[in-house]
Amino acid sequence: MIYLDYAATQPMRPSALDAYLSVAGLAGNPASIHRAGQLMRERLEEGRAMVAGALSANPLELLLNGGGTEGDNHVLLGLAAARQYTGHIITSQLEHSALLAPARWLETQGVQVSFLPPGPGGTVTPQAVQEAMRPDTFLVSVHHANNEVGAVQDVAALAGVAHAGGALFHTDAVQSPGVLPVDLHGWGVDFASFSAHKWGGPLGVGFLYLRRGLELPPLMLGGGQEKGLRAGTQNAPGVYAAGVALREAAAEQPATHAHLRQLNDHMTRLLNVAGVQANHTPAGSPKVASFTAHGADGEALLMNLDLEGVAASAGSACSAGTMQPSHVLTALGLSEQNARASIRFSFGAATTQAEVEQAAAAFLRAAENSRA
Repeated sequence: MIYLDYAATQPMRPSALDAYLSVAGLAGNPASIHRAGQLMRERLEEGRAMVAGALSANPLELLLNGGGTEGDNHVLLGLAAARQYTGHIITSQLEHSALLAPARWLETQGVQVSFLPPGPGGTVTPQAVQEAMRPDTFLVSVHHANNEVGAVQDVAALAGVAHAGGALFHTDAVQSPGVLPVDLHGWGVDFASFSAHKWGGPLGVGFLYLRRGLELPPLMLGGGQEKGLRAGTQNAPGVYAAGVALREAAAEQPATHAHLRQLNDHMTRLLNVAGVQANHTPAGSPKVASFTAHGADGEALLMNLDLEGVAASAGSACSAGTMQPSHVLTALGLSEQNARASIRFSFGAATTQAEVEQAAAAFLRAAENSRA
């Protein structure tokens, strides 16, 4: 199997797995005051500190949670609830379903939401945000790197527009660490969501950045963990492993970016043939490459590619199984038929050029069989 679905998840780094096992076998709850509990607390905070250092943040600004979906929901639903579901939010049509779903639900509760269409290359321009700002706008939320076409947003500029209008700014940066430079303090954002399994950490471990001085309502009530914002025993082995993985991934980021760019460009050249259309942003994140096989049956295309031994995706893994066309691709102007006949390949540091060449050839065969 050639695995080219790194945007969905990637295997744990060996160093992260070793780190996880070194803590998972210990007794002790990080909230307990005895020695065993405090040893677990040390590993938990060491992991948090490693993640914060790699993201250019302060450890006190990171809230531990279960992943990017939880972080996105916490920001949108929490801020709206604090305002008793009044006011206005700005986001984009290209966001992950983890953000679009709560935004649409908030519309049913009385919050008004502007879903900005993408500009050139799938970007959201500061001018577009400026034009959508209103006196009652309290949040602007735009992702950093798109998970389907790789468009990278100028979040620092977008955050500046939001702040000038009196609003807070949130970014879903799940796809960025280890591939693109991340500088939370430099970006000037107020909130940012992350998932450890995207950078080689364990599944089910996430981090929500809250700029110092900001508050959110509690997500879950119970104990006083995470400053009372997220009750429940913290996943110390997972957080420690996530920190080890991100420290390694961040150190390798420049080399990883160059490697992925080479792979992305190579596959784009190989699939520059009649009947195939590239959808990804050439100057965006090199992690993802999206292609449409014109005239192909979308479901058959994905199944035939799997039979060829290539693991890829028809879009976001969180939307898999719905058989709906990618909302990202339709927002970029593709018809529903062409959006369904599209495949997203996503690369990791372990991906080789030979695998890319085999996958490209398999895609062409799968496309031909899916047109029959």
